[in-house]
Amino acid sequence: MGFALVAVAVLALLAAVHRYVWRRFVGDTTKAGSPLRRAGTVAAYVLPLLSVGALVSGRTGAPFWLQQVLAWPGYLWLAALLYLTLALLAGEPARPLLRRLLARRAAASPAEAAREPGAVSAEPAPAANASALTTAAPPTPAPLAAAPAAPSRRLFVARAVGGAAAVAGLGTTGYGAYGVLRGPRVKRVTVPLARLPRSAHGFRIAVVSDIHLGPVLGRAHTQRIVDTVNRTQPDLIAVVGDLVDGSVADLGRAAEPLARLRSRHGAFFVTGNHEYYSGAAEWVDHVRELGLHPLENARVEIDGFDLAGVNDIAGESEGQGPDFGRALGDRDRHRAAVLMAHQPVVIDEAVEHGVDLQLSGHTHGGQLWPGNYIAELSNPTVAGLERYGDTHLYVTRGAGAWGPPVRVGAPSDITVVELASRRA
Repeated sequence: MGFALVAVAVLALLAAVHRYVWRRFVGDTTKAGSPLRRAGTVAAYVLPLLSVGALVSGRTGAPFWLQQVLAWPGYLWLAALLYLTLALLAGEPARPLLRRLLARRAAASPAEAAREPGAVSAEPAPAANASALTTAAPPTPAPLAAAPAAPSRRLFVARAVGGAAAVAGLGTTGYGAYGVLRGPRVKRVTVPLARLPRSAHGFRIAVVSDIHLGPVLGRAHTQRIVDTVNRTQPDLIAVVGDLVDGSVADLGRAAEPLARLRSRHGAFFVTGNHEYYSGAAEWVDHVRELGLHPLENARVEIDGFDLAGVNDIAGESEGQGPDFGRALGDRDRHRAAVLMAHQPVVIDEAVEHGVDLQLSGHTHGGQLWPGNYIAELSNPTVAGLERYGDTHLYVTRGAGAWGPPVRVGAPSDITVVELASRRA
């Protein structure tokens, strides 16, 4: 019942937003019955249907080709709808101000006033024709239908504000899509660890998260990420979850470039919540076949520190959730520990188990502004490096995007974390 109420509320909100967008972009700027109004009205029905189809097709087992057909227009429209709506709302205060300004200009200029529909000229008749005025019939005012076809002030303002909002909203969406499709950029962060030996000073970990292979981002996206990681020449690669949005059958080929990841100590993987929507066990087996080392509540010893990984908390629904005792319980506390955990919210357990550095993703940095403010409500850190007690937490914004292949205010990244010994 609770889910049904939330679904109804979301659908009602989407309907209200679409009605508002239609009114401002179509109803206020086009004539009734015109081809432009008919086209805009059709789009107002078709685009939200495509978005709903994109959201539910994967969960309902639709063929992957159909998911791909729906995903591009459906997801892009969701992002465009957000920024078109925000641009329209930002332009609302300008509407009455522009109308008032135009009205004042018209009142101050007789010539301008004369061009208004129904306006009467204030110019006196020439003196030479004074005698004719006494005998000639007064001119008959032109009927209203014969008035000049220039748009009214209200229509002019609606088109001006709507046009500006369209440029701003669609421009923002396009730029955000370009940022995702060009691939992530490299960030570099240095983290000092008290227990890291001098021999491990300068050890570099390439942190990759939230690749989100699916109906939009495929094999070419994976290859861009692999090429970017390999160019950093890391000592170790940490893939911290949300690799996929779909099954191995549909996306196995898209993940194949991961086999070409190169580093001195190999590449390691932990599950994210989206793996548990996509068949986590099969994906763990598949990434192992590609040469990555899954850390399922497990730990390995690296030169100078322990590298541990825990399953995502979404695995609790399958009895495969995070087990910190198994991953970290019997380790030597004199050694530094680096933990791979998809969601930042497990930082309290990491602190309790004496972890020096936790590497996480999940948040996408908010992905679509102002989503970062929403992400802050449920995550201790949305992006970047912060300290909790003696434990550092680093959260990457991720290398891909979920849903709309668009990022605004939260560019995608691959982070090279360089460990620094305080004994050096």
